[in-house]
Amino acid sequence: MRRTLPLALAATAVAASAMAATAIPASVVAATPDTVRWGPCSEKAASSRLECATLNVPLDYRDPDGRQIEIAISRLASEKPSQRRGVLLTNPGGPGITGLGYPAALAASGLPRKVLDSYDVIGFDPRGVGRSTPVTCDLTPEQQKRGNLPPYAHTAADVAREAGNARTVAEQCASSRTAWMHPHTTTANTARDMDRIRAALGEPKLSYLGASYGTYLGAVYTTMFPGHSDRIVLDSSLGPGGYDVTAMRLFARGLEDRFPDFAAFVAAHPEYGLGTTPKQVTAEFFDLAKRLEAKPVQGYDGNLFRGITFDALYSDANMPQLAKTWQTLDTDRPTPPNPPLPNMENFTSARFSVICGDSRWPETVREYQRNVAVDRLRHPMLGGSSAGIGPCAFWPDKRVEPPVRIGDRGPSNVLMVQNERDPGTPLAGAQKLRRAFGKRATMVTADQGGHGVYPFGANTCANDAVTAFLTTGQRPARDLACAAEPSR
Repeated sequence: MRRTLPLALAATAVAASAMAATAIPASVVAATPDTVRWGPCSEKAASSRLECATLNVPLDYRDPDGRQIEIAISRLASEKPSQRRGVLLTNPGGPGITGLGYPAALAASGLPRKVLDSYDVIGFDPRGVGRSTPVTCDLTPEQQKRGNLPPYAHTAADVAREAGNARTVAEQCASSRTAWMHPHTTTANTARDMDRIRAALGEPKLSYLGASYGTYLGAVYTTMFPGHSDRIVLDSSLGPGGYDVTAMRLFARGLEDRFPDFAAFVAAHPEYGLGTTPKQVTAEFFDLAKRLEAKPVQGYDGNLFRGITFDALYSDANMPQLAKTWQTLDTDRPTPPNPPLPNMENFTSARFSVICGDSRWPETVREYQRNVAVDRLRHPMLGGSSAGIGPCAFWPDKRVEPPVRIGDRGPSNVLMVQNERDPGTPLAGAQKLRRAFGKRATMVTADQGGHGVYPFGANTCANDAVTAFLTTGQRPARDLACAAEPSR
């Protein structure tokens, strides 16, 4: 049985495992642009204090009185009304990831009490996702298992073969029962939905904490609505183009930025039998990938092996289990369970809607063949996959609007926080966004690896900088580099 490709190759997200206990409205409660009626969330909610509601928004903001869709929202209210200064809207990444349970997940993961007291922390399922009006591409179980990246292409012919699968998915999205939604399921429209949430909550401004893809969403929001932006925190940033072809190709750079941390860990633990030097561990990666491509072991082929390696390196805590998985694959012993992710069809369909609709992608097989040839040599661990062809190559040409251009116009109220060795949103992309923001932003980098800094990471220098900004409005006077600190 073929195993499911892991989440990190299915989307760019932070703390996705915490979303398993996402809050679900017990009943749908309508809301108008000037009021929200909060009600209890389901019994499965991650926190009994989490409240839920829904908000109606236009499908197409050019026709505000036309067809409406629902946006599901949640609230973890401040328990200190006298200290409350406003709302903190949050997004965990994706695109395609539910965010209803994210406020509770943040609280459970160490969001400081002074932040929880200062804000009502707001979560939401972006348009097209989860308990908001969902999109579908009618993906088969096999298509869902393929995940975000195409199989590793060793030749131009491999790219050409994969083009057929990519075209099929694009055609399914264009002819699905929610085809009417796909052109409007974009980051810009989600940002407009965020401003509707702000207005519905009666707030003149909103603060924001967005991770991973959520950084692009936050960047777009504060570009489109600078006057409604309060304190904007972007954690683990994509480049100024968002989740475009450049970001997809950067996954390969991210894996190779991060892999030395894992190689050093394994080399320091010879009991795994995977090498006693980082060079030997690196050689083991390529050897295992080649062997699994030739002969899969217990459902793990070369593509899945690369995927689980990339996925696990989102957190230092995953390294021991990843090493054990490598060990079992190397010796053909029983592997640990790899259960499918919930709601994969909607998650994958929504992701395609956003990334394919936000920007234009190369449209010829030949260009992907060239990209693969370049990246396979430049970043051999993953480049033959991340540069490959996907459904966006065959997406309908019609776009509702051009991409939002991130620039330096607006208030200086953006704090970026970034790990130096982030596999999912590499430092190189974050630095481009920092340059695009100019005087609007300050960036804090942490000498650590993994995807996601606040509040999950171990670097107190970086975490304290974010907490200070959210609670006092004070940022570092200039870009700050935080030294490495021991793991918690």
